[in-house]
Order: sequence, then structure tokens, then C-alpha cells
Amino acid sequence: MENVICNVNGKLAEVIINRPKALNALNSQTIKELGEVIDDLSSNKEVKVVIITGSGDKSFVAGADIKEMRDLNAMEGRALGRLAQKVFSNIEHMPQTVIAAVNGYALGGGCELASACDMRLASKKAKFGQPEVTLGITPGFAGTQRLPRLIGKGLAKEIIFTGDMIDVEEAYRIGLVNKVYDPDELMDKAREMANKIASRGTVAVSLAKAAINDGLNMDTESAYKYEADIFGLCFSTEDQKEGMTAFIEKRKADFKGC
Repeated sequence: MENVICNVNGKLAEVIINRPKALNALNSQTIKELGEVIDDLSSNKEVKVVIITGSGDKSFVAGADIKEMRDLNAMEGRALGRLAQKVFSNIEHMPQTVIAAVNGYALGGGCELASACDMRLASKKAKFGQPEVTLGITPGFAGTQRLPRLIGKGLAKEIIFTGDMIDVEEAYRIGLVNKVYDPDELMDKAREMANKIASRGTVAVSLAKAAINDGLNMDTESAYKYEADIFGLCFSTEDQKEGMTAFIEKRKADFKGC
């Protein structure tokens, strides 16, 4: 891998977008490398939580690579959009929990990447935005679809139509960011949350993720039935037996992920 670093430490994996000279901008090679890493981690039964961040202290991902995009034709632009959409969708639907640790600029494709994660922790230096209209294009990595689902249609339209950046306080106020930390404690706090999630029932967390993601695309009655099916499925797992037995015995559960 030239532009993506993956470090696995027990139940946690840290994925780092590593193009600091380009503020970690996403070119097609970086997107492909990220896709390969995500595919490998998705099938890794030992990894329970994935943290995605950017190298350096200035940028999470400052957007897509404009130098690469400038001369694309319509079909090439569409292909780039579909490539990134597929990788980001795989992040959204991978069985592990995915935390974005946003350490600086999360603009354009960077905001779209963060939006595909299950939650976003940010440093006080972080800035978010979808500035594509200032370049004469629309968001193409699913920003017009995920952002309204995260913060509501009106706010998403304001951010996308103006192309303005918002600071981390505003991102937190509108629900785009879960937590805000000092820059030097961001990764420690991300790992702390990751370890907490990794200590919970592995199958339950994964199924809860599926219930939320898939249920939002159903009508309410179908979503209720889907949740009941998933709830029932939990009772076929060893994790359920261990979790409830540990509760009754007043001890900490030792989940095996099965």
C-alpha cells in the first residue's frame, strides 16, 4: 500500500489515509487501496472495531484529488463516483463498528468518508464541508444521500448548496459529530471508545448495526419486524447465553463473538 496504512492490534484496527503532502486527498489509487483494506478487515474475525483517520495533524481527508479530477470526462467522472460509493458503502455495512477520528479538514470526499462511518469523533481543529459546488460539480461519493440522513434535509442542503465549511462546534450542534476532543487526546479517546465497544457482545453489536442501517431504508412496520427477527436471532448465540449468565452471576461477561 502506498497511500493507506493499516495497523491491527488485537481487536482494534487503525486505518490511516497517508498522503500528508496532499492533505490526504483521495485519488483513485487511494480509494482502491482503502477498498482493499476494508475488504480484508471485514473478513477478519479477530477485529471488532476499526478507526479511520488521516496522517498528520492538519487533515483527515481534504477531499478528492482535484488535479486528478480536472480533466475527467463524464463517463470517467461517473466511474470515479461509483468506485468511491462502493468502498464507502462497504465501510458502512462492514460487520465491525467503524469510528472516524477526524483530526483536521474533512471536506468533500473526506466529509463523505466520515459520514459513511458509524460515528465521528473530532478534534477541536476539525472542519467539515461539501465544497463541490465551488468547483462546478456536485458531491459524488454519496454526500447528497448520507448527509441528509445524518443531519436532516434542510441543513444538508445549506451545507451542500453554499459550499461553506463549518467548524467542529457547529458540526457537533447539528449532530454530524458525536464527540469533540483536544487534538492531542483524539486518538486516545477514539481507542477508548473502540475498546469499550469491542468488550460488548460482538454479534449483538454487529446485528444492531445492521438493524439500524437496513431498517432506515424500510417502512416502519417492516423495520419493526426486521428488528424482532434480529432480536430473536440473538438468542441462538453463545454471546447471549454468556451475557445473561454473567449478569445473573454478577460478573463481567467474556464474549467470544459467536
